[in-house]
Amino acid sequence: MNGSDGDVVAAPSPLDWKFSQVFGERTAGEEVQEVDIISAIEFDKSGDHLATGDRGGRVVLFERTDTKEHGGSRRDLERMDYLVSRHPEFRYKTEFQSHEPEFDYLKSLEIEEKINKIRWCQTANGALFLLSTNDKTIKFWKVQEKKVKKISEMNTDLGKSNGNGSIASSSVSTSPSSYRANGGCSDASLSFSSNELSFPPGGISSLRLPVVTSNETSLMARCRRVYAHAHDYHINSISNNSDGETFVSADDLRINLWNLEISNQSFNIVDVKPANMEDLTEVITAAEFHPTHCNTLAYSSSKGSIRLIDLRQSALCDTHSKLFEEQEAPGSRSFFTEIIASISDIKFGKDGRYLLSRDYMTLKLWDINMDSGPVSTFQVHEYLRPKLCDLYENDSIFDKFECCLSGDGQRVATGSYSNLFRVFGSTAGSTEATTLEASKNPMRRQVQTPSRPTRSLSSSLTRVVRRGAESPGIDANGNSFDFTTKLLHLAWHPSENSIACAAANSLYMYYA
Repeated sequence: MNGSDGDVVAAPSPLDWKFSQVFGERTAGEEVQEVDIISAIEFDKSGDHLATGDRGGRVVLFERTDTKEHGGSRRDLERMDYLVSRHPEFRYKTEFQSHEPEFDYLKSLEIEEKINKIRWCQTANGALFLLSTNDKTIKFWKVQEKKVKKISEMNTDLGKSNGNGSIASSSVSTSPSSYRANGGCSDASLSFSSNELSFPPGGISSLRLPVVTSNETSLMARCRRVYAHAHDYHINSISNNSDGETFVSADDLRINLWNLEISNQSFNIVDVKPANMEDLTEVITAAEFHPTHCNTLAYSSSKGSIRLIDLRQSALCDTHSKLFEEQEAPGSRSFFTEIIASISDIKFGKDGRYLLSRDYMTLKLWDINMDSGPVSTFQVHEYLRPKLCDLYENDSIFDKFECCLSGDGQRVATGSYSNLFRVFGSTAGSTEATTLEASKNPMRRQVQTPSRPTRSLSSSLTRVVRRGAESPGIDANGNSFDFTTKLLHLAWHPSENSIACAAANSLYMYYA
């Protein structure tokens, strides 16, 4: 990512992002239903499938179409070089109801159906497998194409038979009790003598045996396993292991290790719950397996630290092998320091060398071989710092933004308010910092000069802060920002420069 052994790697030029597709676009003035708001996005490892989950407990799958339109061998495709000239295009594949609202009668707790996380598992025999979770229950789904079997031709055309004088329609009994198990028949009406029934020399041309055909296919989603009753607190993350057999689920105080094949048993590998809950100072916010080392797991906390643990050390990993945290500058502590330091999401790079974390104000890139501090820190929306008091009052300061890395590790991305998301260059010397809007014109926020004179800009900012209202303010470029529209969820295609992001109930896709 930064070059090794002193090699100087030139920073790539900033990408030119273009709009690709939108699913579920709202018309002007259309009200968004709460259940339709997207709450999770995930590409599979190949990048050919995309899954989204929403607050209504549904999982919607999309499949890539631009690679299927071109037949032929891989060599032919490489010769055509069509992958360079075409951008990823997806189409709706299927959807299914993953979770339903429940009620815990013991705790008098309502469990909402909202999908918190989706993770793809390894494919097998042409079937897709994925994990989805709400606050309490994880489910393992299999999505497969099933051939629809239909009987295309029924038995005999009785009308033609009567025309030949061969079989009288009244002599055929349809009663199920007429037939014996061995194929015999007990009904007297079918006991013909040789002089009553005559077969033509060529046989009966209209006799048809039932033929089963399966020309059509339909997608079937089936819940293979349910992993329940293992978490006392809300599940905030799930992560697949590279061994293809296990996964972890994390809530505020515990991380459990599961085997995909066993749904009634899990192992508690991290437990930060103190003996006295009054001594609780931090909670777990996210957990992620290393992409290639099946024994390495990272989890983040509300105090802004990331712990790396080795599952080989002990059954209960109460001690970490590495701790990543940034020391705060002396004299900089305030009431909001610990709140904005809380990490909302962590992601490993493809090779597992780097780890990306998102707190409220920044993105941080960590080298897992260097625990003294982050390699890079990216300011996401520094212009909001004067408004932390307002953000605290309307609870926006507790919003959990996700982050993602490009497949080549050269860029990172995360969301912000006003349906904006930011893309940063993460290589050494890169100054790339692009602001995009989740709309059909993603680059329209790129104006670097304020739309009004500086004097009126500063006075309007002062007025908004003094009022303490939730009305939109002004960002660094002079554009208004709105706390009610936030881009929390986004995902980067594993091998191409393509981003999928969620703005309320709409799924926007961009390419560069």
